[in-house]
Amino acid sequence: MKSEAAQTSLQLLSICANIHKRIDRSLSAIHGLGLTEFTVLNQLSTAPNFTMSRIQLAESVGLSASGITRLLNPMEKIGLVEKERNARDARVSLVKLSTAGKKIHAEAGVSFDASSKTIFQSFAEKQLETFGSLLAKTQ
Repeated sequence: MKSEAAQTSLQLLSICANIHKRIDRSLSAIHGLGLTEFTVLNQLSTAPNFTMSRIQLAESVGLSASGITRLLNPMEKIGLVEKERNARDARVSLVKLSTAGKKIHAEAGVSFDASSKTIFQSFAEKQLETFGSLLAKTQ
């Protein structure tokens, strides 16, 4: 028999996959944006000057360096993000949230919030706070 920790991990992975699928479907249908793209926009929206290095961005959203490059290329083509040169080190590739990216992030954020509320509608606010605190201990 699996340990309680292993069973909990498997259950949490299943729940995460379901949440990802539901939110991804909603964002895609309304905004033409996947959850991973939204996560990138969200990370950039909280970064100083809306700018991060590609490596920092990749790490913050759980992608490899090549994975973030593959994700960012189409986002750059449609104007959600911009490449920016680092004045101190030309080898460092920076990504900046564009004006259009800020607008899409704000609009998609409303949909993200609505989907999240639907997913957790059976929880009381205090239960969500407790759940969030418990999850924070795993990071």
